[in-house]
Amino acid sequence: MKEERFVISEEGLNKLKEELKQLRGPKRKEIAKRIKEARALGDISENSEYDDAKNEQAFIEGRIRELEQMIKNSEVIDTENIDTTKVGVGTTVRIKDLEFDDEEEYTIVGSAESNPDDQKISNASPIGKGLMGHSVGDTVEIEVPAGVIKFEILEITKK
Repeated sequence: MKEERFVISEEGLNKLKEELKQLRGPKRKEIAKRIKEARALGDISENSEYDDAKNEQAFIEGRIRELEQMIKNSEVIDTENIDTTKVGVGTTVRIKDLEFDDEEEYTIVGSAESNPDDQKISNASPIGKGLMGHSVGDTVEIEVPAGVIKFEILEITKK
């Protein structure tokens, strides 16, 4: 089975590494302490503090494994040599919604860095995937859960 590659910026990779460092160090120690304190309270079969700590421990260990895989399989984008003639990962694209005459700007990123609130959309999202490979002046029809949206690509830059 081929492992999935994660396209990511150097900044995004550093954030993942920092999160992993925090989870492996301070967060693991904090959970271990909570489990120890909960055990000291006596019968763990009806101890909600113990159950909560064990559940959080399981979540953290799962997240650690997920981060390790993402870091291991990451492909860092060379931001110096981004081609701005076509929409791709690492580019910022200004588009116009042809139905509502609204302009929006998105930075296309890998799924690990996606943050729609910060105008960063994944290359695997419907809009990101629909814009990939297109150039300034292209009109693109993209199927989204709400229907089909038509965009005109106005500008492609790197930030």
